[in-house]
Amino acid sequence: MKKKADIGLIGLAVMGENLVLNMESKGYTVAVFNRTTERVDHFMANRGAGKNFIGTHSIEELCASLERPRKVMMLVKAGKPVDDFIELLIPHLEPGDIIIDGGNSHFPDTIRRTKYVESKGLLFIGTGVSGGEEGALLGPSLMPGGSPAAWPAVKEIFQAVAAKVEDGTPCCDWVGEGGAGHFVKMVHNGIEYGDMQIINEAYQVMKDMLGMSDDEMHEVFKTWNEGDLDSYLIEITRDILAYKDEKGEPLVEKILDTAGQKGTGKWTAVSALDLGIPLTLIGESVFSRCLSAQKDLRVEASKLLDGPKITFTGDKKQMIDDLKDALFGAKIISYAQGYNLMMEAAKEYGWNLNYGGIALMWRGGCIIRSIFLGDIKKAFDKNPNLEHLLFDPHFKNIVETAQAGWRRVCASALTNGIPVPALTAALCYFDGLRTERLPANLLQAQRDYFGAHTYERIDQPRGQFFHTNWTGKGGDTASTTYVV
Repeated sequence: MKKKADIGLIGLAVMGENLVLNMESKGYTVAVFNRTTERVDHFMANRGAGKNFIGTHSIEELCASLERPRKVMMLVKAGKPVDDFIELLIPHLEPGDIIIDGGNSHFPDTIRRTKYVESKGLLFIGTGVSGGEEGALLGPSLMPGGSPAAWPAVKEIFQAVAAKVEDGTPCCDWVGEGGAGHFVKMVHNGIEYGDMQIINEAYQVMKDMLGMSDDEMHEVFKTWNEGDLDSYLIEITRDILAYKDEKGEPLVEKILDTAGQKGTGKWTAVSALDLGIPLTLIGESVFSRCLSAQKDLRVEASKLLDGPKITFTGDKKQMIDDLKDALFGAKIISYAQGYNLMMEAAKEYGWNLNYGGIALMWRGGCIIRSIFLGDIKKAFDKNPNLEHLLFDPHFKNIVETAQAGWRRVCASALTNGIPVPALTAALCYFDGLRTERLPANLLQAQRDYFGAHTYERIDQPRGQFFHTNWTGKGGDTASTTYVV
């Protein structure tokens, strides 16, 4: 074993433990530390036994065991624990050493931490890590950002442990300065919320409207996973629907219908509101989880509120084919909105994001990995200045082709009283995007009527604002024009 470790890691929970095993399997010596030091001893005596690990019992010992420039990665709970460990590390590090936050931190915190750590003469990386415990062990998707000078020192390790696509390209590259890495991971998680919600809506349509059994739905998802919808989330849905409990009955039907969330989907939606980007599908996905959490209220409402009786009499096979189109169309809208958000954030924060490279990082190892991410990379390789994903001929054709079946699904679901908020939000976004003139002219007139907020005119140059005394009783003074 080497006398010094190539990298250190703080936090031996599931993700941290699996990630250091991954690093060690690629030939690196890893120093490990955990706040509860008994966990270090347990790891060294079990999964880490006989391998190239250095167990440490203090921050000082951890830092002393590292090759220079020292690289210390934290996989701890987001928030105050990250700041606390940064403060504990700084006294034991030297200029040029690198602190890495691999947790699900909010990107504004990473922007702040990068500036703070750099002010101490050190370097900072905030990296998204996606793929769960299996990805951490076998190859995650990694999205690093922060201090650009730190990337050359960690590039080899990060790309060695990352998932690889078919040609061996690692699902990891430098994302950008400051909080860019954690922002991209946040958008990844937002898209994950959206993907999961539209799959759940398809499941409910099949189960409640078409009366399909879990085994029948399993076969549908199995078929879908062999075509255009081939993805990790379709794959695990296939497996979940086939899983039986100790009584030989579908386990999924015995799980309480209240969804949890850790906040990254909410962060994505709030960020979209802050930047003025219509992230409608992901927003509805977050709200759907919130509604699911109101279980007691829904139980009470189910006894009080009436809706239509489900009376589907159409072609069941056609509806399943339509569901596939609806899922595919909505999925592309979700990515298009996510990319739209990243583009706006890049302008706001001065990041130089590689959009094709981000698709490649998501191509393997992560929760939203799917076959068509390769097509997103091709789209941006072909046109690095692509303004919107739906402007690419390939994706334009898919959504336009999918819309007929997609509309039939939404119409049938709404007619039968089955909620499909994400599928309909995505379709409404598509229709809104392709509509040259929206009714916001009336909205602007309303705002000017009650608040003198002014408006622009189509027969005058952009940037000139007008106010009308709609009632004849108001004055000529207009409110300041501003955008929140």
